[in-house]
Amino acid sequence: MYTALTIAGSDSCGGAGIQADIKTMLANHVYAMSAITALTAQNTTGVKSIMESTPDFLKDQLDMIFTDIYPDAVKTGMVSSGSLIEVIAEKLTFYKARNIVVDPVMIATSGAKLISDDAVDTLKSKLLPLATVITPNIPESEVLSGMTIRSSADMVEAAKRIHTAFGCAVLTKGGHSLDDANDVLVHGEQVTWFHGRRIENSNTHGTGCTLSSAIASNLAKGYDLETSVQYAKNYISGALNAMLDLGKGSGPMDHGFRIQGDYSAAL
Repeated sequence: MYTALTIAGSDSCGGAGIQADIKTMLANHVYAMSAITALTAQNTTGVKSIMESTPDFLKDQLDMIFTDIYPDAVKTGMVSSGSLIEVIAEKLTFYKARNIVVDPVMIATSGAKLISDDAVDTLKSKLLPLATVITPNIPESEVLSGMTIRSSADMVEAAKRIHTAFGCAVLTKGGHSLDDANDVLVHGEQVTWFHGRRIENSNTHGTGCTLSSAIASNLAKGYDLETSVQYAKNYISGALNAMLDLGKGSGPMDHGFRIQGDYSAAL
């Protein structure tokens, strides 16, 4: 069985973070493992508190994973401190990790910064150069490219600048603030658009986590990058179309929308 590792924070309500990643990997028939960077007390209405892992504890998690069940792909999510990012980069390099998908979680939908300036610098200098592909939203693409994005042409230019700066493929996600669900992938000299239909569903908690972990799952199974992105977009569209409605705020998607059989039946 193919294997994948998520390095990210825990979401106590289960819609994002490692919980979303593990559900996504299972739904895409990949064995999921996790290294937790932080515990959060949150629900669909917001975050109450965060308890970050220590660098030594994160090191121990990664050592135990890589020395036993080696992952075919790795996804990283929210890592809020430079010291933890340094640990991740060190261990991924030491163990020669492959198929690394980095979701550079820096800026929330509201525009609020989620990590410190020094952590952004460490992310850019240590982790992004190791990535196979990174998946920034529009605000994160603006930070990484140093330009304002107002159009599809801007998305392409920003992705090209990021690719040049860090040497990795870049999937800039358009659904974050532009009026469509189209994403663009810059991979070497190739520019590929992935066109999507905006789904009228306000329950979008964990969409970024889900997309990046679905890409990692498909890379783990041996698909090329373009196919992995397309399959991941198909999966997240299905999860949104299932119209799960839980919680008092922006709720989670139905990650198991295609799981059927004896164990899915309810009374």
